[in-house]
Amino acid sequence: MPINVNNPDADALTRKFAQMAGVTITEAIVIAMKEAIERRRNTETPLQTARRLREKHRIAINDGTRKPLPREAFDEMWDEG
Repeated sequence: MPINVNNPDADALTRKFAQMAGVTITEAIVIAMKEAIERRRNTETPLQTARRLREKHRIAINDGTRKPLPREAFDEMWDEG
């Protein structure tokens, strides 16, 4: 199935990558897409990110930190007055 690239930046980047890798444009697209998919698969989930940041900043989760803030706290943050 043909791919038609109408974006000059996408075309230039694809050609540059193909030249750097010593492959055809088609191979460059396949390599780039495989790498992008792999990167996304290896990305942390939001829960993993939160856990990592809590550990980094030594923040413990307990009953107090699990309790949602009262509505007034949010109202106060967005109050423009």
